Amino acid sequence: MAERTPRTETTRESTERRKGWQKQSLLPTPEPRDGLKFRWVRTSSLGQEDNKNVSSRFREGYTPVVAKDYPELMVMSDHNSRFKDNVEVGGLLLCSIPSEFADERIEGQAKISQQQMEAVDNSYFKESDPRMPVLRPERSSKTTNFGK
Repeated sequence: MAERTPRTETTRESTERRKGWQKQSLLPTPEPRDGLKFRWVRTSSLGQEDNKNVSSRFREGYTPVVAKDYPELMVMSDHNSRFKDNVEVGGLLLCSIPSEFADERIEGQAKISQQQMEAVDNSYFKESDPRMPVLRPERSSKTTNFGK
């Protein structure tokens, strides 16, 4: 009778083909973590610091991630960075925010957008001539998240 390999020693990884080389992106993506969403925040553009943008994102609830908490990124931060212990690449700082804050932000922006569309419609239809009625358009939109 032939000796069989135990099932515990047979894994999918041992039978998979080796993956070829792939060019890495300039901005590494951290491993997903429960309860957190990530975003790259602009700290400078064309050599000029963008304190207004950084302050705005911090007030929204974003916090810079600490590089030692994300060893999988293997990134050396910018030399003249104000955020020495954080992950900064090319004037972009990796920040995180609790998922519930990010979801509230998206809902708030959608609400503002909806109110603006209603204001435009009300203004447009208020000025329409009764002899030439304008029908309310059927609107639908579709958004996709690139890079996920």
